[in-house]
Amino acid sequence: MDYSKFKSGSDIRGYALGDETNPLFMSDEMVMRASCGFLAWLKNRTGKENPRISVGHDSRLSAERIKNAVIKTLITNGAEVIDCALASTPAMFMTTVEIECDGAVQITASHHPKDRNGLKFFTRDGGLDGKDISEILDIAGKTDNPLGDSSGKYNTCRFMKRYSEILREMIINGVDNGDKPLDGMKIVVDAGNGVGGFYAHDVLAPLGADIEGSVFLDPDGNFPNHAPNPENAETMESISNAVKDSNADFGIIFDTDVDRAGCVGKGGFEINRNRLVALASKVALDSCKGGTIVTDSVTSDGLAEFIAENGGMHLRFKRGYRNVINKQIELEENGIRCPLAMETSGHAAFAENYYLDDGAYLITKLIIEAASLTKEGKTLNDLIANLREPAEEKEMRFRILCDDFRPEGEKIISLFTKAAEETEKWTAAPDNHEGIRINADKDSGNGWFLLRLSVHDPIIVLNAESDENGGIIKMAKDIYSVISTAENLDILDISALTNYIG
Repeated sequence: MDYSKFKSGSDIRGYALGDETNPLFMSDEMVMRASCGFLAWLKNRTGKENPRISVGHDSRLSAERIKNAVIKTLITNGAEVIDCALASTPAMFMTTVEIECDGAVQITASHHPKDRNGLKFFTRDGGLDGKDISEILDIAGKTDNPLGDSSGKYNTCRFMKRYSEILREMIINGVDNGDKPLDGMKIVVDAGNGVGGFYAHDVLAPLGADIEGSVFLDPDGNFPNHAPNPENAETMESISNAVKDSNADFGIIFDTDVDRAGCVGKGGFEINRNRLVALASKVALDSCKGGTIVTDSVTSDGLAEFIAENGGMHLRFKRGYRNVINKQIELEENGIRCPLAMETSGHAAFAENYYLDDGAYLITKLIIEAASLTKEGKTLNDLIANLREPAEEKEMRFRILCDDFRPEGEKIISLFTKAAEETEKWTAAPDNHEGIRINADKDSGNGWFLLRLSVHDPIIVLNAESDENGGIIKMAKDIYSVISTAENLDILDISALTNYIG
């Protein structure tokens, strides 16, 4: 088996329910080999023959089966295993800090459908990079028998209890209003039947918040109500309705494993994507004037203006949460203060929090801010009132219909690099780090578009924004004119584009 195909960026992912003949099915054998690969990688990294490793999982139906395979492999190869059971992904990293684990394994596939699952690994230095995953999978493929003959140790730990305590302490210290600092605030949580229900029961309620009106807090791997994904329109509508129905001050939505979040302000005002990045940037820059905010490549021009107005520098980098976090760490190591790295998907890493993308930590920071604003008769909505937003925004995806897709995708993008040089109505953005971002003049769309290759899939993604109604259709027609000159056009499915322009 080619185990490298299970690599998904900085994670291992595949199918965990259904057709076991699927080449990407995460069988017990596959999981054991990957676990053996991680243990060998960790032993080499730490120099320890019997490292301590925590294991946790989200609410997926396949979690218990996979957890048992992971733990069995680690113990028979001499590791000391700490079984943390149901846990958030950020909490599993925190086991390396709080209970001195050498490594951590989280069983999750984030927001992906219920038949998927995966393995995410941590050390005290943070999440692993893609090259580490490649090394682990290479070891997995060369492992004859993943089960060893050593006798490790097994213990259990209700670590989410400690993790919740950490978040409560943050709010108590940040709000400075006794042991019930959220008394009088009504906050609702939509956990999407993932792990995030703990935030309502174990963080907010003990601090005095009224959580009545919260929905879908119980873990259920069938995800029967909606996709636990802050980028999903139906999901945001769900928490927005919960806020309006209960007349709440604030609403929170988490993804399945709580490394991402979105929120809703008073009256059901949705705060996600650029709005959420703006709000997090404002909070981060309050204690770090002049700091740099790293974001992914699809953030708006209005966000860049907002960050500058609040005393910050904006670095628009590459899509992918590990990309923005690694850039943040690089800047900090070079003496450039970078308090926040954030994707529009809701991944947010604060430098003060171990450069960890943690949805619950992000929300905790915002709740502290909201509590302070309440004393002034203001809300979080007020903090981003001057964020300039586009009149239109659009995303389209074009599938590349060949196996060796990356060279073909790069050819398409190079067409637009050339077109931007030759066409007066277009100007290539000078600060772009991914694909090609082009500014269109007022007569040709009055906005910008970005063409980039997907991080993992054979897809070219088009993101566009315009400051006028009808601007994106102008850009789309010009984009089609360039693409239609490409050789071997039949390898690119542009039906989304042709259907849009009619």
